[in-house]
Amino acid sequence: MPTVTILPSGKTVEAKEGTSLLEAVLAADENILHKCGGNAQCGSCHIFVQTGRKSLSKIAATENEKLDTLVGVGSKSRLACQARITGMEDITVELLGFASGF
Repeated sequence: MPTVTILPSGKTVEAKEGTSLLEAVLAADENILHKCGGNAQCGSCHIFVQTGRKSLSKIAATENEKLDTLVGVGSKSRLACQARITGMEDITVELLGFASGF
């Protein structure tokens, strides 16, 4: 099982294949906004995936369309609700300040 490390807190959690990054972050008792119930409609769970992107599902059209509407999106951007763990490589994600309370 890959380990998901959450920055800036440094908390880690093991996550099974098929788990979304949102589920992993919440399992680590981290604060992350997720207003739309994981439907890629609000963009509030926007995170940066620092390492381990190859262990995640590909970006689907609905996620890509939502990311296109957000400010501050970069090459490491994902919606935590849409990114599912598909591989065994460890993953490091960075919660953004407005979503994580930092």
